[in-house]
Amino acid sequence: MGDPQRARISVEPPLTSGRGFEGLIGIEFGELSGDVVRSRVPVREELMQPAGLVHGGVYAAIAESLATWGTASVVASEGKTAVGLSNQMSFLRSITDGHLTAIAIRKHRGRTTWVWEVEVYDDEGRLCAHSRVTIAVREPGMLEPPTLEPPMRKPGDA
Repeated sequence: MGDPQRARISVEPPLTSGRGFEGLIGIEFGELSGDVVRSRVPVREELMQPAGLVHGGVYAAIAESLATWGTASVVASEGKTAVGLSNQMSFLRSITDGHLTAIAIRKHRGRTTWVWEVEVYDDEGRLCAHSRVTIAVREPGMLEPPTLEPPMRKPGDA
């Protein structure tokens, strides 16, 4: 069956948001729920910092996007909004090519905050970054609730 670590981080077939910031950095969602969110981002020149490594802000943006989408997938149906409150990122290994594969797992689901652990891997299945993201859940009227359109399958995907 192959390497169990590699299978654990698989993101096939991809979904992509194609909208907003997630579309800009190229996040492809493979799973999206209130418990787990999986994605990958193809490495490209626009995501690199001058030293030829994927910019640290890309990792942080991926982590917050996954945690926000995971939370919003549940709370938006109640008219509530999910917004980033904190993002504590630790960088363990650089990525220079291939894909960033991220897995967000919900650790706490409260009335006003959700907490997620997000890990980012390279194509070899090595852990490259770890983040703890806290998402604030806001009641109707505190912020405009988003018009959520879930990520769509890319043309040609089965």
